[in-house]
Order: sequence, then C-alpha cells, then structure tokens
Amino acid sequence: MKLAQQLRERNIAEYLIYMWQVEDLLRANKFDLDSMEDSIISRYADDEKTEVREWYENLIDMMRDEGVMEHGHLQINKNVIIQLTDLHNQLLASTKFPFYTAAYYKALPYIVELRNKNGNKEEPELETCFEALYGIFLLRLQKKTISEETAKAIEAISSFLSMLANYYDKEKKGELKFDE
Repeated sequence: MKLAQQLRERNIAEYLIYMWQVEDLLRANKFDLDSMEDSIISRYADDEKTEVREWYENLIDMMRDEGVMEHGHLQINKNVIIQLTDLHNQLLASTKFPFYTAAYYKALPYIVELRNKNGNKEEPELETCFEALYGIFLLRLQKKTISEETAKAIEAISSFLSMLANYYDKEKKGELKFDE
C-alpha cells in the first residue's frame, strides 16, 4: 500500500505497472485473503499488517464490483491511462515539446504493430504501450528470452513512456507550461 503511494508520487508509469501486478496477484490468489496473508501480508511488520490486509480487501471488493475478476483493470488504473492520454495529447499538440513528439513517433510503428497483433484497435495507445511493458516484465520474471526486435520496440516504448511520466510529474508540480 505504501509502495503504491510512493510509486504514484515518484513515477506514474511504475505505479501503473505495479498496480497491474497487484491485480494479477489477487487473481493468482483467487481473491482469498487467507492465501494473501500467507504469501504476502505476513511479510509486513506487525503494525502494518491490518492496513495492508484492508488495502487488499478493498481492492478485491473493487475488482468484484467493477467486474474485473478474470481480466481487465480497475477504474482507478484506467483513470491513470485517461490522465496520461490527456497529457499526451496536449504535449503532441504543442510545439514546445519536440523531443517528446520525436520519442512518440519513434515508438509509433511498434505501437501500431502491437495493436494489429492484439486485435484491439479501440484500446488507447498508451494502454497498448503499458501492456507491452507489462508483458516484458512477465517474460523476464519467467526468465524467457526476448528477441532483438522486441527489445528494440520495448526500448522505444519505454523511452517514450518515461518521458511522458516525467512530464506528468512536472504537470503535477505545476512546472509544465504549454503556453509560449
């Protein structure tokens, strides 16, 4: 829970990937708090366990209420994609951020290819990018090899999302100016 808050404050992209991991962790534990207690909550300090258990319990309730028990993402996570998409569109519309625009256009062919492969062309581009990063994260956890072409695509997408996350942080702090 504190980790999620820290990530949200420090790096919105890392936060989103972490929250997707938490969603999958809850699914893997079949939304059973006792199972979560044994595998995860028990690792926390005694004074944190109640708070952590409540956090997981609240997430389980939200996932149940929102119908994302089997797949999909919580609305709180979808809202991050929406916020990032709004910022992304503002950055692209402005002439003040040529490096961001260049990073986006460098990643765009990979984004288009991924969207064509997954068949969900209605999905927001940024969600496609995060799904690619999350997929690579899962492959690395499984110690699977990644092709050179995939590594190249992930590098472009990571660079683009990193820049977006930095601009998000600046916007949150009131440091991002779109006007000339």
